[in-house]
Amino acid sequence: MTEHVPVLLSEVLYFLRLHPSLDRVLDCTLGLGGYSGAILGEFPDTRVIGIDRDTDAIAIAKRNLSGYGDRFTPLHGNFEHLGEVAEDFAPFDAILFDLGVSNLQISEGGRGFSFQTEGPLDMRMDPGGCLSAADIVNEFSEKEMTEIFFTYGEERFSRQIARGLVRIREKDGPFSTTTSLVEAIRKILPAPVQRKMGGHPARRVFQALRIRVNEELSALTGGLRKARAAASPGGLIAVVSYHSLEDRIVKHTFRDWQKEDFGKVLTRRPLLPSEEEVEKNYKARSAKLRVFSVEK
Repeated sequence: MTEHVPVLLSEVLYFLRLHPSLDRVLDCTLGLGGYSGAILGEFPDTRVIGIDRDTDAIAIAKRNLSGYGDRFTPLHGNFEHLGEVAEDFAPFDAILFDLGVSNLQISEGGRGFSFQTEGPLDMRMDPGGCLSAADIVNEFSEKEMTEIFFTYGEERFSRQIARGLVRIREKDGPFSTTTSLVEAIRKILPAPVQRKMGGHPARRVFQALRIRVNEELSALTGGLRKARAAASPGGLIAVVSYHSLEDRIVKHTFRDWQKEDFGKVLTRRPLLPSEEEVEKNYKARSAKLRVFSVEK
């Protein structure tokens, strides 16, 4: 059974305890219900509304949190449109984002998110979405792929990889599985380069494809904007991010809000997981938590 271990959970709960009357919380990235369950358990008078793009995750979260009855309400949708998806429940005393890919999506090879598991080149968080990772690697130009790998994956060898993928697909036909893409990247990059990469040679390309397929950065920008409108006076907006592109957006957004006197940044520097937490949950190694207090 796939589990979701919430990252920086004790730190998130610490900030939520600062609110004098935590009536309604919006979990913008419900997943399997890890954060929502912890909040429901910690605050017996609080109601949690959870949003997720993934209908499979929602079904599991509903089962996991069924014991909380009508204190928990799951909603299907993209948090970019949280204003419309959760408008019947606003305003919220706290709004939480846990960004990136979920354990469920990574662990199920059929979703195509993992470079370590055989599966179709999909990577859509919402299976009903349009563009897939296969569409990009099989149909986009060398220039388009170079830009995607460099911008969203910060891949130094983006041009070399893109050029090699175009050459291989023209010779051998389209890529259809995660392993075929991984094998191609291993062929394209010289062994000395792979040894210096400090991780799996396909990691950054897979990250870039996932972000582009799901339009994660524009969704984050839109979601923060909608969160600002949906937060109650005195409310908290907390974001757990996992790579520099996400964290940069959150950092600059919170800083701009503070300059506009919308509220106050409560985390002058992002909070990082302890060594003990990283040891227990490897996913936490790159996590950063930033929190904003609304004072409108």
